[in-house]
Amino acid sequence: MTKKTIFHTLSRRAALTALAVSAAAIAGFAAPSASFAEDKSIKVGIISGEDEDVWRVVTAEAAKQGLTIETVVFNDYTQPNEALERGEVDANAFQHQPYLDNQIKQHGYHIVKVGYTGVWPIGLYTKKFKTIAELPEGAVIGVPNDPSNEGRALRVLQNEGIIKLKDGTGILATIADIVENPKKVEIKELDAGVVGRAIEDLDAAVVNTDWALKSGLSPAERIAQEPVDDNPYRNFIAVKAGNENEAWVKTLVSSYQNDTVKAEFDKVYKGTGISAY
Repeated sequence: MTKKTIFHTLSRRAALTALAVSAAAIAGFAAPSASFAEDKSIKVGIISGEDEDVWRVVTAEAAKQGLTIETVVFNDYTQPNEALERGEVDANAFQHQPYLDNQIKQHGYHIVKVGYTGVWPIGLYTKKFKTIAELPEGAVIGVPNDPSNEGRALRVLQNEGIIKLKDGTGILATIADIVENPKKVEIKELDAGVVGRAIEDLDAAVVNTDWALKSGLSPAERIAQEPVDDNPYRNFIAVKAGNENEAWVKTLVSSYQNDTVKAEFDKVYKGTGISAY
């Protein structure tokens, strides 16, 4: 090989190296969003049902930002916080603040809210009557028996004039707080996941939206619901205390709070749930 050939070969190699370095620099500058966690994977606890469809879209949105999400599906409200506290999942998305406050009081959990998702106004459903006025004296009405949702259900009944709670009753009201019951309704306390399915044996039932959908209830069978404005029962994404400022948490929240996910949310919940962020 001549000196001239060697020179050209070395020059070509140098040029290719320079181009490669430049390309890498440009690529690194153009995509900083994935650099924090190119191999970051997290587990998020959710409740089975319609939310699984929403979270498939959230997972796809997170992947665009370099975050891999594995959803862990639970069938009741107690397991997601237990799993988060034990470190079996990195986040969960299923609860509102009154519920979490009560769980922390009962179990000492170290869990904090990091970003809102939606609100599902709890409603009074019936397969037997068309209006509140048609509810007969002595009607049997089911309500969820966990503290935060029972109080929520009783407020729906109070708003409709079916009962009256004593003054100063907080959001954790129970049937012991009822001071007026003009129609002498019988209130049955049932598990949140059961109350909707038991509606054939009841005159009416106050049911959380997710359980109403699972029970085959439709908005047309809802004769009352709680107000949406200033609703304290907005659901949110939660993580263990101490993790709230992690980069992956910000990515997780932004992966939910966007127009693509909102479109899927609206499609899935058909107006029974409302995006709340």
